Amino acid sequence: MNMAIIDLSHAMYDGLETCKGLPSLHICDYLSRQKSRTQYADGTEFQLDRIDLVGNSGTYIDSPFHRFADGDDLAALPLERTVGLPGIAIRTPSLGRWHAIGVEVLVDKSLEGRAVLFDTGWCKHFGSPAYFDHHPFLTEAAATHLKDQGAVLVGIDSHNIDDTRHNTRPIHSYLLGSQIPIVEHMTNLSALPDQGFRFFAAPLKFRGVGTFPTRAFAMIDT
Repeated sequence: MNMAIIDLSHAMYDGLETCKGLPSLHICDYLSRQKSRTQYADGTEFQLDRIDLVGNSGTYIDSPFHRFADGDDLAALPLERTVGLPGIAIRTPSLGRWHAIGVEVLVDKSLEGRAVLFDTGWCKHFGSPAYFDHHPFLTEAAATHLKDQGAVLVGIDSHNIDDTRHNTRPIHSYLLGSQIPIVEHMTNLSALPDQGFRFFAAPLKFRGVGTFPTRAFAMIDT
């Protein structure tokens, strides 16, 4: 079977700021190639990297533990809820500042057992100051509908799935409280068909951690 692979993750690099107010990504040598030559035989060298980051860096996945102390952390998050999921892309281009994505875009869509990915186009601002302000987000009615219709994962290519003008996070609270993982800061969703693809966003198996970068991608039959 021939498959097309669509990368849905942003590249990460030294100095990347993903969330406003959180530390930027720092990448440096732990052992440089030059220094490694003193430890290995002639002609043998290695690069060992040191990476300092917060979990909310790049394209990342939220587990229930991110919001709830007794929720599943990344190690406990079942792979069945993050890999090989039938997906559906919901096209919701931003209609202006602070575009609220309502339940109307989900009506008559089959969501049960699916990864539901919101293609807003906001990813074009990633890595720039414009990314942090006026971003699209989900409404509480949309989140309720996603849960009621059996969605198993929700993703978005925006700065936050919640409206960050307020210090409450009702969409995170409702989805993660319903055991629905969230993938934020996605990209390239426009390359996906509306349906007919499988979505993958496996987290690293950290205990006591609720959020961490993931290499999100989709596979499509060709």
